Amino acid sequence: MSKIVAEFIGTFALVLFGCGAAVLGGEHVGQLGIALAFGFAIVAMAYGIGPISGCHVNPAVSLGVFVAGRMSAKEMVLYWIAQFLGATVGAFVLMIIAGGTAHGLGQNGWGPGYGGGYPIEAALVFEIVMTALFVIVILGATGPGSAPGFAGLGIGITLAVIHIVGIQVTGVSVNPARSFGPALLVGGQALSQLWLFFVAPAIGAALGALLYRFNVLKAG
Repeated sequence: MSKIVAEFIGTFALVLFGCGAAVLGGEHVGQLGIALAFGFAIVAMAYGIGPISGCHVNPAVSLGVFVAGRMSAKEMVLYWIAQFLGATVGAFVLMIIAGGTAHGLGQNGWGPGYGGGYPIEAALVFEIVMTALFVIVILGATGPGSAPGFAGLGIGITLAVIHIVGIQVTGVSVNPARSFGPALLVGGQALSQLWLFFVAPAIGAALGALLYRFNVLKAG
């Protein structure tokens, strides 16, 4: 139960801090500030709840850990439930603070009218590749031979860099729960495009994890 509560809290915080930076402070802190908010949120949660649950706070990460053979299917599903609930509550609290959804809730998307107007092909490639790289970093930073105590820092920096690169492409998901919470409350285009932020991160996570599963990547 401690693991499930930790995953709920961690995903709640990620959405509230990261999407909150975009909604409440985006025009002041800019793309770099939003990217750092997501990255710093992961660093904070990694050290806060990492010892309890591993701080996945992301269904794609849990899928990757499962594919790599480091957790059971039952535990993965329980993590998913906690993550989706945490993200939804985080988005709901942000909606209350922001006074509604008129200015959005940091939802993901693509195409005309969103970010840089990138097409669906760019969105798919970005989310698959970046999720794969993110999972590779996570599995490497937390696996055998990794530097003790530094996993959270490396993972948070990676997420920040991914956001610096891709906020204009999709707003950056690499996390189905992070996409689900805001889209559920905003509705409309965000909800209709949500499928991509389930499919692409799942593919990317599986690809990254398979490199560890079959020892293509392993500590020397």
